[in-house]
Formats: sequence, C-alpha cells, structure tokens
Amino acid sequence: MDAQLRCNEALLIVDRAFQPFHCVAWSPQNGSDELTLTVLDHTSTRLLGRTKLSSSTYSNPELLAKVLTESREELSRKGFNLAPWSMPA
Repeated sequence: MDAQLRCNEALLIVDRAFQPFHCVAWSPQNGSDELTLTVLDHTSTRLLGRTKLSSSTYSNPELLAKVLTESREELSRKGFNLAPWSMPA
C-alpha cells in the first residue's frame, strides 16, 4: 500500500488494528486535520489507550503501521490481548 490513505481508509484500518476492543476516532472542531483515537474495553466503559495522529501520519501507510504497531505493543504490555493484525497490503 504505497498510495496516500484517505481519512476513511485510515479509520477502517485503525478499527481493525484494535480488535476485539472498540476504537473511537474523532477530529477536533478547531479546524485541525488531527485525529484522536481512543481504545475502549468490550463494554466501552474503560479507557485502554489514547493517541493523536496528524494527517501526515494517518495518510502515510508506513507511518500509520508504525504507530499502530507501537500502540498494540503498549496495550499488550499492559496485559490486553488483541486479535492478530497486520497492515493491509
């Protein structure tokens, strides 16, 4: 996947990266092109992790894969079991 990702494509990838947990993404209304990602438990009541992504990160497949891999590793270190995942080709 060498082409730039659109926001919707990146959101689909992000959602799959954190299964079986819930990932909620939103963009602030301040006009920035930044996305905030929040990973919640199965019941959507416990915050497991949060990160912010600039458009230059979420639109670049290599950078997005790196950030998602690091976030998954951090959750694994905290004892959360994620479903297997790899960046789509």
